[in-house]
Amino acid sequence: MLLSQINLNLLRSLQVLLDECHVSRAAERLNITQSAVSRQLSQLRELCGDPLLVRDGNTLVPTPRALAIQGRLDDLLGEFESLLSDDVFDPKTWKQEFVISSSDYVAQYILPNVVSVMVEQAPKVNIAYRLWQPDYLNQFNASGIDLASTMLPQQPENISSVKIGEDKSVCLMRKGHPLLEEPSLCCERLTAYPHLKVTGGGDKDSNADVALAELGYARRVALKVPFFSAAINALMSSDYLMIVPEHIAANLSNDHPLAYRPLPFDTQLHQYWLMWHPKYDQDKAHQWMRELVLHAMRTSRYSIGMI
Repeated sequence: MLLSQINLNLLRSLQVLLDECHVSRAAERLNITQSAVSRQLSQLRELCGDPLLVRDGNTLVPTPRALAIQGRLDDLLGEFESLLSDDVFDPKTWKQEFVISSSDYVAQYILPNVVSVMVEQAPKVNIAYRLWQPDYLNQFNASGIDLASTMLPQQPENISSVKIGEDKSVCLMRKGHPLLEEPSLCCERLTAYPHLKVTGGGDKDSNADVALAELGYARRVALKVPFFSAAINALMSSDYLMIVPEHIAANLSNDHPLAYRPLPFDTQLHQYWLMWHPKYDQDKAHQWMRELVLHAMRTSRYSIGMI
């Protein structure tokens, strides 16, 4: 007997018939008519090549074949119901390598908050962290990334996302920098000093270059580094300037001898997104993780929400 030959509803009817050994009671439990149950029993007899239930007075008695089927059938349907059931998710039993992608700033300042919760609540989950690359956006599923955050000018298409927040660009420099002695920052002075750029993660400063170009100015990017740790060290030991989102400048200034000033022009706002593939929309483990990451990104003292 091939599975393709069976209407799976027949298996449920067979289970109830073998349990009740009575057509009318089986019909009541299945919420169908007695004639429908009788037709199903005929189909089952033909499929199994066995009468399954034979009449003995006013009752039906299962055949040896039916009794042999009954226990296996109960197990099979139980497993099938379990397969499709909406089980309660328990993070303590969750086992997976979960891939997160973002900037090195998030890895250094936000990820530790996520890890501290996971150690307690989901101790069997492993995290793999990748530095975000712009081309990941067009190959999100193939990249193997479970959850990512970056800055984009608008909500990304074809993937699921939630907005974390937004802010503007500012100019970051060391404390004691000559520009801090001036009452305000102008384009001429901004472009008179060499700049440094953090290349890892999302686009942090090209909006400023666009605005400067429209005003007839251009800055010289004298140093490019992939990580914020290297950028901080370079800033503190030189007169370099760095254009960064305000929440990053504010937090780095709190922890290091750095200061920042507003730019002398308006730029497009930075918008920050937490992103994942739509196949994970209803996945309970993924829902739990993204809520954890989103909370950390919105409430950490290093996050955009704490400027």
